[in-house]
Amino acid sequence: MTRATDIRRRAIELIEQLSEERLTAVVQLLEFLSEPSKFAASNPIELALIEVIQRRLAPNEQKRLEELRKRGEWGELTDMEHEELITYEDQLEQWRVERLEALMELARLRNMDLLTLNRQFVSESQLFHSLTCVAF
Repeated sequence: MTRATDIRRRAIELIEQLSEERLTAVVQLLEFLSEPSKFAASNPIELALIEVIQRRLAPNEQKRLEELRKRGEWGELTDMEHEELITYEDQLEQWRVERLEALMELARLRNMDLLTLNRQFVSESQLFHSLTCVAF
């Protein structure tokens, strides 16, 4: 047997053990992974725009930002931590501006309505995040 066959067999064994809720999430993930992205770019300009649109903080940075925000709500930040929080917030604000500009340009290139394009990116992002939050 090939390694791919072994992996498929193991995947089927694991799938058979899942609850209905988890099985639904796994099927959604498999469907998502098996179909080409709605956002498949046909040129390097679109690829660059999509990269800007989908840009996120690294997981460790996101965790740190959430920690700083939470502690900031309770007034527990040092001056240095407050500056760190401001730096994160400034970066995110700049990225929001750049994301909107990239969305506008991609909508223009694809001759699409901006709100429709944005909804597509948001729905794909929500699907991905909802699937990664499911405890397997």
